[in-house]
Amino acid sequence: MRTERLAADAASIARAAEILRRGGLVAFPTETVYGLGARADDARAARGIFEAKGRPPGNPLIVHVPDVASARALADGWPPDAERLAQAMWPGPLTLIVARRPDRVADVVAAGGPTVAIRVPVHPVARALLDAVGLPIAAPSANRSTEISPTTAEHVEKSLGGRIDAILDGGPTAVGIESTIVDVTRSPARVLRPGHVTAEAIAALVPLAPLQMTAGLITAPAERAPSPGTHARHYAPRAQVALVPAQAVRGELARAAQAGSRAGAVEHGRRTATGPHAELLPGDPAGYAAALYAALHRLEDAGCDVIVIAAVPEDPAWDAVRDRLTRASAAP
Repeated sequence: MRTERLAADAASIARAAEILRRGGLVAFPTETVYGLGARADDARAARGIFEAKGRPPGNPLIVHVPDVASARALADGWPPDAERLAQAMWPGPLTLIVARRPDRVADVVAAGGPTVAIRVPVHPVARALLDAVGLPIAAPSANRSTEISPTTAEHVEKSLGGRIDAILDGGPTAVGIESTIVDVTRSPARVLRPGHVTAEAIAALVPLAPLQMTAGLITAPAERAPSPGTHARHYAPRAQVALVPAQAVRGELARAAQAGSRAGAVEHGRRTATGPHAELLPGDPAGYAAALYAALHRLEDAGCDVIVIAAVPEDPAWDAVRDRLTRASAAP
């Protein structure tokens, strides 16, 4: 398959919409990461996502829609908590888990389960594409399963070039990590994946169960996950990742070098980075999150077979970043 590279202009968005309507696969930017889109109402089209990514069939997809009314149309009931969160935080990087209408969302999108994950993106290219297609679009991150999520069109092409129909290039994404996922099928609601929208902000609007960072993580690929993004290993470079205290980074790099490995580091808050293959990220959680995946891609592209990452603070503001680092460093 030849993958078209499209600019994010009106003609290219119309072309991408045409591909999606006929059942093809298009990667497009959102404010979080690039997504790999297909029609959510078409089982054959949605299966193409799983095939292109090598994604386990038990891992459901997030459905993207243009507005709250479109989200309600996919749900079998719309809880008051869903309405409060949607009105306050959509469009934006928040995904809601609700009961699904089987006639509106293909079974494969929900991994055969009774719920569906829905969000309304804020990125202008994503919104223009949804308006042009006129259909709900299922779209997980546009990368091979469990690997580093893409924050540029180049990242998508590296991972999925030749496997999908087209890539809409909207430049680097702003948030840099995936959306917060909240299950509103129960009360109190529960955060299944932390993200840019914090648990504190959600709890200010609806009753919320305490965040449990490792609760419900799926370790068996064949097992159905309760939502996207709940497998124990995810967002991971092909290199071995060592997550260590900041003061242990130099020692870990030295051990890797002694073993003959090409090692890189990801640090934050230092004046200078450690070593020739080192990425120094911002010291605030939002800035760190926006830069993280691009840094991991650069280290992977540099041929590092070991990546040493300095642990981030044990603070609620860092929950989303800490979640991604924990999964990236999980054993294969």
